[in-house]
Parts: sequence; structure tokens; C-alpha cells
Amino acid sequence: MKQGLTSAAGFPACRPGEMLVTDAGKSHPGGVALSLRKQEFIRGVRDTLPLLLGAFPFGLIYGAVAATSGLSPAAAMAMSAFVFAGSSQFIAVGLVAAQTPVAIIVLTTLIVNLRHMLYSATLVPYLKDLSQKWRIPLAFLLTDETFAVTVHRFRQGDASAEKHWYQLGSSVAMYLNWQFWCLSGLMLGKKIPDASDWGLDVAMPITFIGMIIPFVKTTPVAVCILAAGAASLLSLNLPYKLGIVVSAFVGIAAGLMTERNLKKAKRALAS
Repeated sequence: MKQGLTSAAGFPACRPGEMLVTDAGKSHPGGVALSLRKQEFIRGVRDTLPLLLGAFPFGLIYGAVAATSGLSPAAAMAMSAFVFAGSSQFIAVGLVAAQTPVAIIVLTTLIVNLRHMLYSATLVPYLKDLSQKWRIPLAFLLTDETFAVTVHRFRQGDASAEKHWYQLGSSVAMYLNWQFWCLSGLMLGKKIPDASDWGLDVAMPITFIGMIIPFVKTTPVAVCILAAGAASLLSLNLPYKLGIVVSAFVGIAAGLMTERNLKKAKRALAS
């Protein structure tokens, strides 16, 4: 068995017939490992396809608004390529158009993206054995949609040691899709009057609802979602989008309290 070989992309590789030790510490024949990686990557792309529609209105509206906000097309696409955070980009462009101070723009987008800390905490147990050259790009490319499909894949009981390739496939699909719609919005921006008033953004909450439903399998999760939804409506008018953080913590607290109360009730019934 030889180690130290890398592919052109910088990821571990091996010659046909050799054994490959993956990041998860499991050995596979070279050809089998490469085939499994390809299968996981394609599966990640395939499972993400239904969610790509949700990015269409936001990307299109972002590009249209950016085209009329004072940002140059190059700056707008650079934000899309290097920030790659739909809601934050959308908010930032609106604040730029309103000539908001930079500190407020940074604070607002930071708060909006704090939910990614929760995503990362959930994925850490599955990705902790990967090298930094894997974890850094996966972290950058992580989106709400990719998290939803990826965590479901990681929780499946099969013995695949290449599930991070599934996440990569989902991430690449979301990234290319987002760039395409942002570029389309920039190109069509001045030809789309009042794009933000078209109501196309309704696709985003519908997409999120579709992502959440498969996870509602227990009472604590159901309570968590309902509490977070109620809190988001009540905190909708908080400044700097603080309602996102508030509703997240309310949902978590409600879910944990429900789980503890159910356990206490079971113990009481058993005694």
C-alpha cells in the first residue's frame, strides 16, 4: 500500500489495484474507492436538483437589484463568487443602495449567517476526521440546502467512507446554480422593473418548508419547528435581522425542554 499520492485536484488518489486509506480510516481497492467517490458526488448533485429552484428567484432578484444599486457588475459577481451567501448578499446590496455605513452592513450579514454555526456543529461529528483541505472548502460552500440533504445522507446507516464527496457534489451544484442566476439577474436587471416586488421570493420559504418536513419525526423536533416559526413571526421587525438568531434559540430551547419533559414523563410512568 502506498500513501502520499494526490490527484490533480489535490485530493488523495491511488493507482488501480492499490489500497486507499480514506479520511475516515477505511481501506478500499483503488478502483472501488474512485467509483464510490463518483457515485457519492453524483448522488449529491442529484438529490440537490429539486432544491435548485429555490435559488432561482433570489439569485435573479439579487442580480437585478445589484444592477441598480450602484455596484458594478464585476463587484456584484465577485460578491456572489466569494461571499456565496444568498440572504446576506441580498441584504448587503439593499444596504449598499441605501448608503448604510459599512459597520452596519457587516454586523447585519454576520447575524444573518450565525445559523451556519449551528449547521457546522451538527456536521462536525461526520467531518472531524477530514483534513483542512477538505473542511475549509466544504465550510465555504455550505448552504441551507446542502446542509439539509447532506445531514440526511450522513445519518444513513451504510458504511460508505466517502460521504463527504456527496456533500461536495451538492455544494458544487448549488454554487454553479447560484452563479448562473445571479449573472442572469445582472444581465437582465435593467430590463426587469421592480423585480423585488414580483413576489418571486416566496419560493425560498417554500423550499425551506420542503427541506424541514423530512426531519419532523419526533415530538421534540415538531415543537422546535413550531416554536421557531412562531418566534420568527413575533421577532420579524427586530433590527439587524436579529429575529433569525432569536427564533433559532427559541426553537432549540423549546425542543430541549420538550425532550426532557417527555423523558421525565416516561420515567414517572415506569416507576
